[in-house]
Amino acid sequence: MARPIAGRVAPGQRRPIGAAASGQIAVGEPGTARIAVDLLGGDHAPAVVVDGALRACQADPALHLLLVGPLEAAGAVLDALDPADHARVSSLPVAAAEGESGAEPAVRAAVLAVVQARADAVLSAGDTRATVLSAALGLGRWPGVRRPPLAAVLPTAEGRLVLLDVGSSVDADERTLLTHARLGAAYAAAVHDVPQPRVGLLTIGTEHGKGDRLRRALPPRFAALDLPAGARYAGLVEGNDVVSGSVADVVVTDGFTGNVLLKGLETAYARLGLPNQAGPGAGLSRAAVLLGVSGTVVVCHGAASGSDVAAGIAFAAQLHRRAAVAAMAEMITANEVSHE
Repeated sequence: MARPIAGRVAPGQRRPIGAAASGQIAVGEPGTARIAVDLLGGDHAPAVVVDGALRACQADPALHLLLVGPLEAAGAVLDALDPADHARVSSLPVAAAEGESGAEPAVRAAVLAVVQARADAVLSAGDTRATVLSAALGLGRWPGVRRPPLAAVLPTAEGRLVLLDVGSSVDADERTLLTHARLGAAYAAAVHDVPQPRVGLLTIGTEHGKGDRLRRALPPRFAALDLPAGARYAGLVEGNDVVSGSVADVVVTDGFTGNVLLKGLETAYARLGLPNQAGPGAGLSRAAVLLGVSGTVVVCHGAASGSDVAAGIAFAAQLHRRAAVAAMAEMITANEVSHE
């Protein structure tokens, strides 16, 4: 007898792209956001996640948290909260299956909570691969999206830009990067209010013939791509263009290169200050959103601090309140979800 894939939700139980959770109206409070938080994700979990959950809950009175993981960790959040706020926090205990740690079951359970309308979004600082796989199997992928990308927002000398992928698809092919270009343009327009986003392809030089085989083949295909939100292809960009922000609003690359670039810039900005002179450490976010799945999933850096986790939870709540998934879906795709 065949065993079901762990974390997979039957297609009939999944929500169409952009659809609200069926239980969302029952909350009954304008602006309420229910975030399922993976207590076991991250290098310093659960302590750092408990700290972040507490900070987020205290900062946002319309925030509700579903704490997924050990009951004692969830209890630590409740113990530190004002008793009047206890109704906004619930727990979902998760035990590890034989032969695995508790981390992967926790993120799968958090995703399932969204599928079952117990939460509106997921926040995890755990293993990227486990989070992406859980989201793809549980929530479903948009049509044409084989490898959902992680998109991060970076400060630049001229404001900010969207960088994707930053860790999900480390060995992307042409089709994957073309899909990511469309997702990135929709995200920049729908969430960050960028009019007619400029989309660039990251490489090692703007001269013709520069880069590896993949980057040499892609420019004509990017130029011919039908991008959403009035976006246009701005050409090839280099690492210095990511810092300046003068060439592109959205920069597309594979997850391997994007992750290396992201971590390098994070460290440089934290130690030396931002390119717009906002000051060391200001304006940095260590959270990325997973695009191309039928739900809101935010992934924090594994080495995230308590304040980073709190910011990631607030970001997930913001995405839900803006109906970001629905807005992007309207720009990009049909009303079906791929379950392959």
